[in-house]
Amino acid sequence: MAERDDRFDVQLGVTDDVVEVRAVGEIDIATVGAFRAALWAAPARPLVRLDLSGVRVLSAAGVRALVAVHLRVRARGGELVVVDPDPVVTRVLRATGLHRVIPIRRGGDPCDAQRRPLAACA
Repeated sequence: MAERDDRFDVQLGVTDDVVEVRAVGEIDIATVGAFRAALWAAPARPLVRLDLSGVRVLSAAGVRALVAVHLRVRARGGELVVVDPDPVVTRVLRATGLHRVIPIRRGGDPCDAQRRPLAACA
């Protein structure tokens, strides 16, 4: 599944255990609907990997969407992990305290690459 507009693109891939989401562009009031819709369309899996390496802007609307998705995934028994956030996005995650709630991983993290349960990697 893919949502695309001039300022934002999101790609979704699903395997047996993992939902891979890659967002590119700006997540703000104009694009947060497409971002949220893509994440809501994802089937329940133990792990949702959200690659934010291509996101240049994460507004308050984007932060609210991340919290909502985190709660939704957790309610389904899964875990949301943010992968490779852009430095600007990392600052937003730290300023809001979300880095304490949603794990942030590097794409080369062996725990993610081998799809081992993240609890075993903590």
